[in-house]
Amino acid sequence: MMQLRQLDMKRVTEEERRMASVVAKKEEEKKRESHKQSLLKEKKRLTINNVARKWDLQQHRIPNIAPNQDRKVSDSSQDPSQLHGSTVSAFPEETGSLDSGLANALQGLSVTDTHLVEVDGDTLSLYGSGALESLDRNWSVQTAGMVTTVSFTFIEFDEIVQVLPKLKIKFPNSLHLKFKETNLVMLQQFNALAQLRRVDQLTIDPQGNPVVNFTLWKYYVLFRLSHFSMQKINGTEVTQNDMIMAERLFGILAHVASSELPQYRMISILGDARKKQFRYLLETKGKKPGLVNEENNDSKRLVGENTNRAMLNYTTRDVYNERLEEIKEKKKFCKMYMEDLVKEATEINMKNEALQKLWPQMFIELVRDAVIEIRNKNSYMKLCLQQITDQK
Repeated sequence: MMQLRQLDMKRVTEEERRMASVVAKKEEEKKRESHKQSLLKEKKRLTINNVARKWDLQQHRIPNIAPNQDRKVSDSSQDPSQLHGSTVSAFPEETGSLDSGLANALQGLSVTDTHLVEVDGDTLSLYGSGALESLDRNWSVQTAGMVTTVSFTFIEFDEIVQVLPKLKIKFPNSLHLKFKETNLVMLQQFNALAQLRRVDQLTIDPQGNPVVNFTLWKYYVLFRLSHFSMQKINGTEVTQNDMIMAERLFGILAHVASSELPQYRMISILGDARKKQFRYLLETKGKKPGLVNEENNDSKRLVGENTNRAMLNYTTRDVYNERLEEIKEKKKFCKMYMEDLVKEATEINMKNEALQKLWPQMFIELVRDAVIEIRNKNSYMKLCLQQITDQK
């Protein structure tokens, strides 16, 4: 009230007016910031729900809806997360009634975003397959070093596999991986995580990951990723008994996998460092036990176990299909090449058979021509001399 001259029977001073103005500005900025944060939270919630809806459409969980209908659904007062059967609402406190200013502002928000990338403290959250492209950004050293947890939501695991090398480089301190709605459906997919530098914790949400319905999935993870010395799986501490049980259950699997593959195939799968270790194992395989001390034997045994585990790898569907196409092309080329060889061999054989039939008569004619040519010795000598002279 700028016109006020007295308050509580006291004259209002310029200093009081100035202090009141400062407080009012701070309150206005605080309200504006709160308004902005509410707007951002609501936009995030709408984006996540839109990503969830797109994911459900891809998974054929709900029928497709026309864009105008989809916008009506998104603008309705009903919580969008309830429309597609997913419990995605990350901000339940924001789903209530909004003030008119915020409601008007939300009308201008785009709810067609297909992915979301968020860094909250030490957690990097990725929603939607498009979020994987963020790993190509030039992240600051401080942010990259701060991230220890990476969460994947509404992203196909096969797409995640393709960016795991980037994840290892961009966020070297990431120790905890979370997967929700990523279509983890078989134990073989966990093999892909072995290419990371280190994993201390693994969280697989039952929602959208049927693999957790397998009774032994945790033991397989502990066996295949034993070199990480994992500490927790789905929030439960890993014990020494768990490691022993994992080895008992799946140890024979790695042995079978390595014994069934030919050596050239094993070497092609292993990395350069493992190739040297594997060759060393092959070279020392025939040596007498007395030539190598017990310590070397132990180290070689451990290397062998790790090498056996390395045979348990995972190939994504796209790469598998590419390999199938490559195999088809190779088969086609080999077939054409063999047909050409057979055709050439057949022609050579036909020519040889024809020569064998013609050769007796040809030989008689050659002998006859030679006898006739040298019958007159003097003329034959002149002819030979003439040929020598012509050649010079």
